[in-house]
Amino acid sequence: MSPSRVTRHIETIPFLDERDVPLLFVLPGLFVFAAFMLFPVVYLVGISFTNAKPATLFAGEGAVSVLTFGEATLVGLENYASVLTDPMFWNSFGVTWLFVATSVVLKIGLSLGIALVVTSERVRGKRLLRSFIILPMGLPAIFTITVWRGIFSSAEFGLANQLLTLLNLGSVAWLSGRWSAFFAYNVTEMWLAYPFMVIITVSALQDVPEELHEAAMVDGAGYLARFLHVTLPSIKRPVLFASILTAAASFQQFLIPYVFNQGGPARANELIVVYGYREALAFSEYGRGAAISLVAVVFIGAFMWLNVKRGRLAEGVAEQ
Repeated sequence: MSPSRVTRHIETIPFLDERDVPLLFVLPGLFVFAAFMLFPVVYLVGISFTNAKPATLFAGEGAVSVLTFGEATLVGLENYASVLTDPMFWNSFGVTWLFVATSVVLKIGLSLGIALVVTSERVRGKRLLRSFIILPMGLPAIFTITVWRGIFSSAEFGLANQLLTLLNLGSVAWLSGRWSAFFAYNVTEMWLAYPFMVIITVSALQDVPEELHEAAMVDGAGYLARFLHVTLPSIKRPVLFASILTAAASFQQFLIPYVFNQGGPARANELIVVYGYREALAFSEYGRGAAISLVAVVFIGAFMWLNVKRGRLAEGVAEQ
């Protein structure tokens, strides 16, 4: 139905006028957002203030009982106090931030290196290379993570161990050691995220004015000097924008640790989302799991807000 026909129909409704036409087009989207995004968050907040468990949440009959938290009782801030005083939570919190920091550094380094190669005038077949670079984006994440789990298999047939054997370095039980598993997490996360980072970085590099490089060359600047004083300042804000987005994704990473070794060994590498998931489903502490999830949301929201504000990204990515 065209907007003009909608307007004619609205004129027959006494409490609506022509200015309400945009609202009618937005309402379906708002309904979908409320049903699939807003309502689950509000429900999660409610559960976090109760002692909800399968035995209490599903004790009544019908969906109305679940929506009203069944026989679960209010416990106030008890779940939050329990979470914030739990050493396992702070271990998970620290490991998560360490994972975010190390994976972002690796992703920026790899992506910047690849972007410089595929935008270089000395490289032939750059378009074909770019199509191969973004190929991992088309693969399901669970498939890619499962393949990487096989690569880091502790068995002799694992690709990583085969390479170490060729170098006479012996084999490593990758997923049985805390830091070897953490390293495997980082490599896999880097592989999953680098196509997005490369796309942003390549676009930023193509927007760097060639006149700046020519002026620097006239002044006698070498490749490294041009990279440090011309290229990096020109692409800083787009790369920062992409880094913040991929850092937020790393903070919410669940599949890699869970598929690899469920955050092991001995829960030492449980990222905060895995920690909340296990508390809620493995130990049936729904209220506690909800509290963990909301604490994670607060921290990731604060992280995003501070970076956007300090980086002045709200003013526009293209501004220098």
